[in-house]
Amino acid sequence: MRLPRVEDIESRIPRPEDFESRARGTALTARVGMALGIAFSICFLTGIWSHWQYQTPGWLPLGPNPTQLYRFTQGTHILSGIAAIPLLLVKLWSVFPRLFIRPPTKPGRELVIEILERASIGVLVAAAFFQLSSGLLNIAQWYPWNFSFRSTHYAVAWISIGAILVHIAVKLPAIRKGLGVPVNAPVDKDDVENDDDDPDAPTRRMVLQGAFVASGLAVLLTAGQTVPFLRKVSVFAVRDGNGPQDLPINRTASGAGSAKAAMDPNFVLEIVAKGQTISLSRDQLLAMPQRTHRLPITCVEGWSRNAVWTGPSLRDVIAMVGAPADSDVTIRSMQTKGAFGVSVLPANYVKDHRALLALELNGETLSLDHGYPCRIIAPNRPGVFQTKWVRRLEVKA
Repeated sequence: MRLPRVEDIESRIPRPEDFESRARGTALTARVGMALGIAFSICFLTGIWSHWQYQTPGWLPLGPNPTQLYRFTQGTHILSGIAAIPLLLVKLWSVFPRLFIRPPTKPGRELVIEILERASIGVLVAAAFFQLSSGLLNIAQWYPWNFSFRSTHYAVAWISIGAILVHIAVKLPAIRKGLGVPVNAPVDKDDVENDDDDPDAPTRRMVLQGAFVASGLAVLLTAGQTVPFLRKVSVFAVRDGNGPQDLPINRTASGAGSAKAAMDPNFVLEIVAKGQTISLSRDQLLAMPQRTHRLPITCVEGWSRNAVWTGPSLRDVIAMVGAPADSDVTIRSMQTKGAFGVSVLPANYVKDHRALLALELNGETLSLDHGYPCRIIAPNRPGVFQTKWVRRLEVKA
């Protein structure tokens, strides 16, 4: 028995012409790739906006208006990412035979170009899979890793979009050619050879339509967590919109380690400004002028829901210590577990009368898991910054 030779191994590796499906071809790849590029671009742009909502650059005048802006952008971000998943799979399937094209055997310019092109494609595919899979796990709030999801997701987003631009630049002639012919046009020399004359075999048009239908269904079956009238059909939505006081809950008081402190009958809210501190009980907060506003709660996972909130405006609360309405306020929670126990509400939010220290939700006393005894609610803010179980307000002088 002899050891296998290079020729033996080579004979067992398939070649592009060994893939007989007539559904593959440049015309299909170009069209699916264009749709995938649109989905990724929308996802990238809305993802950058989401990052800015968390860490607002100084040049961006981000404020409480439009009230529903973060709800729209984050919902679009999640849905465009979900729409991209079927398109990515079909795109990879359509170009799979090309992975078996033999590279040039002699060192030289062609070999270098081939290596660089394949390396860029490897980066693109790896980054795309990382973004989509980690995004899905974030929607499900399952984090089987030790790194920061938000910072890593943001960094890889730039790698992804850069790899896409390089790929488009390299493949632009092939893209133009593919888009310039009917999707079911006969194969050309750049397409996989077709030896299958079965009239029942799927055509490129059928695969293309199937990719778009799958993408649309994926969106429809999850969009209900953002679009209220789709909740009954969105069976795969992570949040169905239901929960205590008609509002879902991401983190309970028990999970945040705040239950005992929040239920303390001696609770007082501390307000600190200009070296002085005052303490207000919940009854004293209830005795203040109350405002009621219908505002959304929107989480980074993509779900959102409007609710009716009642409580004194934050500008009225900090006025108790003589602080002006246009002040930044640091908000500290009673929570002892998890991130975002401290948040900062910028002055342009504080001076808006809709920024509330909420005491009631949908006409009822705020429940423990929704932030009792008091919580922050402000328009156009990510849900993690709508701090629950507030114990201290620190006004920046």
